[in-house]
Amino acid sequence: MNLVRSRRDEAWAVLQTVLDPEVPALSLVELGIVRELREDADGGFTVVLTPTYSGCPATELIETEVRTALQDFQPLRIEQRRSPAWTTDWIGPEAREKLRQYGIAPPSGTAAVTQPLRLHESIPCPRCGSAKSERLSAFGSTACKALYRCTACREPFEYFKPI
Repeated sequence: MNLVRSRRDEAWAVLQTVLDPEVPALSLVELGIVRELREDADGGFTVVLTPTYSGCPATELIETEVRTALQDFQPLRIEQRRSPAWTTDWIGPEAREKLRQYGIAPPSGTAAVTQPLRLHESIPCPRCGSAKSERLSAFGSTACKALYRCTACREPFEYFKPI
């Protein structure tokens, strides 16, 4: 059994610790924002990032956080890749469960199936699990989330909209 990790494996392990500034329950890798990590011929790395949407206000902060986390892996290049566009389909099952535990209802289904967003869809409450909820606002703390309230426990919660 080989216990020696490559520099690339070490860089991936570091990237797994970089949390999303808007949803700090998930890493950038878990959200699917980190699309690729390439080891370059000069011994450095290129990190490919896909922002959640083109106007995401956290894009610069995310790049800074990645640069800071990977400061020992120089030279370091960051590439912003906007095509294909980011989708909530890139959020895996474990990350969706972390969202729920954090108090944010994860996106239901896949983006391709659920679009367009049904405006009066009942979203399960991440706190009590009740399927009875009401939408309070199409937008929550960020454009990618909507604000709901559970009609069973009466707690408000955000819903990560399928994109």
